[in-house]
This record gives sequence, structure tokens and C-alpha cells, in this order.
Amino acid sequence: MNGTLSFKHRAGVLIAVSLAATVVVFVLPAIPQDPSYHNFADQRASWGIPNFWNVASNLPFLLVGFAGLQAFVGRPPRGSLESLRPAYLTFFAGIALIAPGSAYYHWSPDNGSRAWDRLPMTVAFMAFAAIIIGEYISETAGRRALWPLVLMGIVSVFYWTVPESLGRGDLRPYGLVQFLPMLVIPSIMLMFRSTFTGSLYIWGMLAAYLDAKLADHFDEHIFRMLAPISGHSLKHLVSALGAYSFLCAVRRRQLRGQFHE
Repeated sequence: MNGTLSFKHRAGVLIAVSLAATVVVFVLPAIPQDPSYHNFADQRASWGIPNFWNVASNLPFLLVGFAGLQAFVGRPPRGSLESLRPAYLTFFAGIALIAPGSAYYHWSPDNGSRAWDRLPMTVAFMAFAAIIIGEYISETAGRRALWPLVLMGIVSVFYWTVPESLGRGDLRPYGLVQFLPMLVIPSIMLMFRSTFTGSLYIWGMLAAYLDAKLADHFDEHIFRMLAPISGHSLKHLVSALGAYSFLCAVRRRQLRGQFHE
């Protein structure tokens, strides 16, 4: 597709898709948090830790996040762009912070602790979106988009959690922040050429994200079949594997060319 449409037309398609998705989301009525969401299939305690496996399965996020941060200490990996270093660091910091945030939530699942689970996830989502913009479309655009996108993600969590405490919660902005990148990022990858080889690492990451959402959806069914592993615990492991796929990308892929700025 990147050979049949001009750069401006491809960018226009992405903007149109993003605007259309935003309009569709906000046409819907407000979406409060379903109280039953916190009722996970595996609620077993172990070693004095409630919901042990849902808590402990967050450890890989910490390991991958710290490994990613360590990779950018000193000379950056060959599969990264120097101008996007803040975005890579923000992404891996978000991945590392998912571990304590999600562990805290699963220790005592409720709306209050859920906010600390969602905050680092939105930071990682938005930083990754900025990375993809920078690597596929324009380094300048990716660099400039980072902090507005991260701020947008943080605001989406507070837009839900503050009114939620008053009984008027609304998950629409958070849902947009979480799912719109998963629509836009594959579109970018199909319409634009990356400056790096090794796009399969990114596709693997997106596939892991989809598998993680499916595992979460079938939490109880998977727990019945695979105990002691539940679908939600498996979601954590598969999501961390997706982040590790991107870590492998920045370590191993090769620079292929420059962008049209």
C-alpha cells in the first residue's frame, strides 16, 4: 500500500481513522467500571499473599522493563534511533512500573488500586505509539508526539478514576487510549516503510497483545483447564513476552534507511 498512495494521503488516512474512532467512542454513552471485573477466577492465596499468581505473574514485566532500561545506558542499541531515546526509555519504564502497579492492584482488587495498574500501562502504550510514529513516519513527529500522547494516556485514567469515586466513572477515553493504537499501529506498519529491518518483532508484539486480551477474556475457562494458571495470569506472562519481543528488536534489528521528513 505504501507504493500506491502519496505520503500525505497515507497520513490523511491515519488521521481520518483516528478521528472516526474517536467520534464513534464518544457517541457511546459513558462506560463505568463493571464491579464484577475485579472478581478474577484465581483467588488463591499463597505464602500470605492474596491472589498469589495474579500478583506474582507480574514479575516478568519488571525484568523486561529493567533489561530495556539497561540497554539504553550508555551507547544505545543498534536497533534504535538516538532522537527517540526518551520514547524508548519511557516505554521500558512503563513496562517496569506495570509490575508494582499491577501487583498492588491484584493484592487488593478494587477501583482505587486499579488506577495504579492502568497508569503505567497507558504510559507504555503511548510511548510505543510515539516510537512507531518515529520509526515509520517521521523521527520529528515521533519525538514531538511522545509527551502529548503520554499526557493523554495519564489524563484518560484520571478521567475515569476521579468521577468513578463519585459514581460517574467513564472508561471511554481510557478505552480509546488502549485500543486505538492497536488499530493505528498495524495500519502504519502496512502503509509506511520502517527505517529498520526486523518488522516481525513488532508483529510478534502485537500478536502477543491480542493473545493476552483473549487470555484475559477467557480467564475462568483457562483456569479450569490449566490450573494453577488462570487466563489473567497468562495475560501477564504473554504481555511481558510481547514487551520482550520489542527488546529483542532494539537489540538485533538493522538500520535500513532514512525517513522522508
